[in-house]
Amino acid sequence: MATLKELAKQEELFTGGHRLCAGCGVPPIVRLLLRSAGAPVVATTATGCLEVGTTIYPYTSWKIPWIHSAFENAAATISGIESAYKALRKKGRLPGGDKDIKFVAFGGDGGTYDIGLQALSGALERGHNFLYVCYDNGAYMNTGIQRSSATPLGSATTTSPAGELQAGKIERRKDLTRIVAAHNVPYAAQASANNWRDLSKKAEKAFSTEGPTFLNILSPCPLGWYTKPEDSMEVAKLAVDTCFWPLYEVENGVLKLTYKPKEKKPVIDWLKIQGRFKHLFRGDHKEIIDEIQKNIDEQWQWLLDLDGKHI
Repeated sequence: MATLKELAKQEELFTGGHRLCAGCGVPPIVRLLLRSAGAPVVATTATGCLEVGTTIYPYTSWKIPWIHSAFENAAATISGIESAYKALRKKGRLPGGDKDIKFVAFGGDGGTYDIGLQALSGALERGHNFLYVCYDNGAYMNTGIQRSSATPLGSATTTSPAGELQAGKIERRKDLTRIVAAHNVPYAAQASANNWRDLSKKAEKAFSTEGPTFLNILSPCPLGWYTKPEDSMEVAKLAVDTCFWPLYEVENGVLKLTYKPKEKKPVIDWLKIQGRFKHLFRGDHKEIIDEIQKNIDEQWQWLLDLDGKHI
């Protein structure tokens, strides 16, 4: 694995000057991923925060070949690019010779958990050689903070508002990483923007693995989480330390926890610093907080029981 000093010396392939919000977790995620690829990269990005914030005509933050996909088909687009590359390589028609090129698709949770799930599932099943990266900020942040199936239980959004009838979202979030792992792909993992070492190591593995790979990365969003921009990485770290967002990988069917908190913190510590959960601390909503904690405890125990085992 490359050291931080080695990563810092590499060419910057994702430039500053974009329109992503202050404190957004996406820019450091993308910068680190591109530095960890170890080869030339071609990318596609589904409609969403990353696409809108980095390619407002006539400007771009991308210093690599890049294609904008529709909301629902980033995985299908990268599949086509990868297939064209294989065909040209086989025919000896690649410009510049027989280059080793990596392929990556980016999508938010709206474009991955929901709208783009069919394209992602199809690409995984077909076995294309690419990395899919989901930057998960827990809602459709780009279009007005609407709930997605990644939105946590109890979170207030514009389409799951907190009021007299309900206290935010009433459903549990979808566990997409486990869904992807169930496709029997060679590598799938969860990471977080706050832990650069873990994220870079997983990115290197994903890019160097033959076949479809997947990274689900927690991306703090001050706009939709109602947190201070300067606190983004601490908020992400607390999500990991409470085990709301456990860091693990599934490599060739074997699950491995890549980070175990020395002290597993209660989820209430994470909830109370985010405005999207503030209604849970007004009135009688203790049962929702208890349910969130119960869900986390069950998921964490499941991971502990399977750590180092084939799933």
